[in-house]
Amino acid sequence: MWEENFDTEEVGARLDYSPVSWSEYFEEMEDVSVGVADCRDVFRVYKAGSRGPLLVLLHGGGHSALSWAVFTTAISSRVRCRVLAMDLRGHGATSVRQAGDFSTLTMSSDVANVVRACYGETPPPVVLIGHGVGGAIAVHTASNMHVPNTVGLVAIDVVEGSAMDALHSIQNFLKLRPKSFKSMDQAIEWSVKSGQIRNLESARVSMAGQIKRCELEESDSVDSTQQLTDPAPEVVVEHGEEFFHQREEGEGAEPEESPGEGVYKWRIDLSKSEKYWDGWFRGTSNLFLSCDLPKLLLLAGIDRLDRDLTIGQMQGKFMMQVLPPCGHAVQEDRPDKVSVFLTVVYVFVQSRVRL
Repeated sequence: MWEENFDTEEVGARLDYSPVSWSEYFEEMEDVSVGVADCRDVFRVYKAGSRGPLLVLLHGGGHSALSWAVFTTAISSRVRCRVLAMDLRGHGATSVRQAGDFSTLTMSSDVANVVRACYGETPPPVVLIGHGVGGAIAVHTASNMHVPNTVGLVAIDVVEGSAMDALHSIQNFLKLRPKSFKSMDQAIEWSVKSGQIRNLESARVSMAGQIKRCELEESDSVDSTQQLTDPAPEVVVEHGEEFFHQREEGEGAEPEESPGEGVYKWRIDLSKSEKYWDGWFRGTSNLFLSCDLPKLLLLAGIDRLDRDLTIGQMQGKFMMQVLPPCGHAVQEDRPDKVSVFLTVVYVFVQSRVRL
């Protein structure tokens, strides 16, 4: 049952699904403009810390920078560092001219442009940390040396082999999940009960980056009741995006709201990015292995390793940690554990640069 995923909540206790502000975890929110004056792109970023190395945090597909909120508090309590978490193009509150361009070249260039806009041509020592799609972008960014002074690379639950195998299931997942919610609270409840996010604290702050309030149209119906009343789906977490096998399907009534009321919908239609999915992950294992940096691979399960990474791990080319039991959103489900392993990377890169 989904309740078993919580360490701090008693089964059967009344849970609070109300949203929590970003300001509980980050020190600053900023809209960063990049590009020439008459056609700028604006990226939403969240910051914490003022000294030490810079952790550039890149979220997974469909998520936002807020998926790093609880982790930011955890890592900041362990090491002296700066945090820059950004909403990737097409996600969260970022606004760009070509929101549908999700190529690895464009997205890795976005990362470099945002870091440059915030820290100039010579940023502090940078550790690139990415989850899912963000992990693939972090690998491409490091491999192409887009960000000066990069001293470390961390990929979270992204492996080329299993990601490629999972691509055919993403559209099915997107079709099965609710298309709208009647409130932010209901969206947070769904995210927890479905297993998309297995940490209630993280869900309360991060879901605001995934959905937004829209005016209800006549064709809209809020369809999340079925998923909240039926047995929770069994989440099978794979790379790129999560997908699930439904253990039991029920009809469930779909309540309708009167015209003029609000409804919460997903900020990004991930199905429209399908032509880029293959390019996100193909070749990332060898790119990851070829990066001449201290590297850490964090996985939700050992079964995710593909052949190239298995050989590389046996040859000691990178550090690896597995964090069961958790879902694909590793840094949200187990932020404290992830911060512990990131501390190891922090100490390791000290051998290369004075932090």
